[in-house]
Amino acid sequence: MTSMSGKKNQSFDSTATILESISDGVFTVDKEWRITSFNRAAEEITGIAREEAIGVQCWEVFRAGMCETDCALRRTMETGAPIVNRSAFIITADGDRIPISVSTALLKNNDGEIIGGAETFRDLTLVDELRKELEGRFQIGDMVSRSPSMRRIFDVMPQVAVSDSSVLIQGETGTGKELLARAVHNLSYRKKKPFVAVNCGALPDTLLESELFGYEPGAFTGANRKKPGRFALAQGGTLFLDEIGEVSQALQLRLLRVLQEKVYEPLGGTKSVQSDVRIISATNKDLSQEIKTGDFRQDLFYRINVVRLDLPPLRKRKEDIPLLLDHFIHRFNRLQQKSVAGLDSDVLAFLMAHDFPGNIRELENLIEHAFVLCDTGNIAIHHLPDDFVKSIHRPEAAGRIRSAVQSVEAQSIIEALKRNNNNRLAAAGELGIHKSTLFRKIKALGIPLPETDGRSR
Repeated sequence: MTSMSGKKNQSFDSTATILESISDGVFTVDKEWRITSFNRAAEEITGIAREEAIGVQCWEVFRAGMCETDCALRRTMETGAPIVNRSAFIITADGDRIPISVSTALLKNNDGEIIGGAETFRDLTLVDELRKELEGRFQIGDMVSRSPSMRRIFDVMPQVAVSDSSVLIQGETGTGKELLARAVHNLSYRKKKPFVAVNCGALPDTLLESELFGYEPGAFTGANRKKPGRFALAQGGTLFLDEIGEVSQALQLRLLRVLQEKVYEPLGGTKSVQSDVRIISATNKDLSQEIKTGDFRQDLFYRINVVRLDLPPLRKRKEDIPLLLDHFIHRFNRLQQKSVAGLDSDVLAFLMAHDFPGNIRELENLIEHAFVLCDTGNIAIHHLPDDFVKSIHRPEAAGRIRSAVQSVEAQSIIEALKRNNNNRLAAAGELGIHKSTLFRKIKALGIPLPETDGRSR
């Protein structure tokens, strides 16, 4: 006859076998939040070995966004109520941020006493990618877009990242050149090594040279100790040379030698230092024209221009404006602990009509300014800077604004129809307008419709 302890052991063994076979990550904690079990899927999703996780407090393993503010498992432990399929993010052992869904439950002993908690989590990376694809948007690092011109850049990014060739990023000021450079670095095999940025246009030539190559004691007056330059700090990683078009001819020659021979000398030094860095350069100038005027060396251009990525200005990818607005509002809500819901429709229309000479940086600054004045609800016109409001009320802006209003209105109707399977009555109800008003707008805006209404399906 099998003893009770034998049955318990068999039950424990079968439970452990089941947990090891499922694709969801599962871990348990005791009442001090120390991890007491950690299944195979949890290891695979987090990249953390079981022996490293057992005995460690759970927030040190998961580093999830909700750990510090609103832990699902803590809420279950306090209220006794389970949580099912709550969305969150965790940081893996490699530093990647991945989306997960979380479910929690209490752990009790045979006497009904609470001895800890259990959490199940599912990797939603593939689901998230499919959702973005269905929404027509895509993301690499902190860059989000639904523009075809940006899609072409994103499509070649993985190949560019692994090639280790020099990259030249061209684009107007504020288009996100450094973000793109960071994305290339983070996709490359150098991602665990430093990413070091230097703005070549922000420093005079003499300071820029010492900033890039470092110096030895006594190299110049005031050089009392050795200082490593940006090349040394970026060793094994990526050096981002922003505004490289501002570099003088003399310094261009020194950069050329580093790129060709992979060595440099610190100022005042007598020995060459081996350099193992990937160079990503950026400029808002047309370097081909700079070569013709003699302001930029052609041989250096060929070295930095092995792969070129041209970032389009925001005025040529206006379909990204609503997406970027959502991104900025979400970020500023998180940073400033506010609850701004969105924008009034006229604000969105004005932003869509604006040409944004300052590109994404200008858009971000407008939203940051609005957050100073707006704590909750929607951002309205009076939350925007006065000089911007005056510019959009100029007579020449009226036509662009009307066009933008129509574009926003048409997009809202198209999305409402899509969500309601082309059921026009349901779409009108969602939009808060009468069915006949919707029909009139569809005709006026030239929105194509299928032959059959969604109600007939």
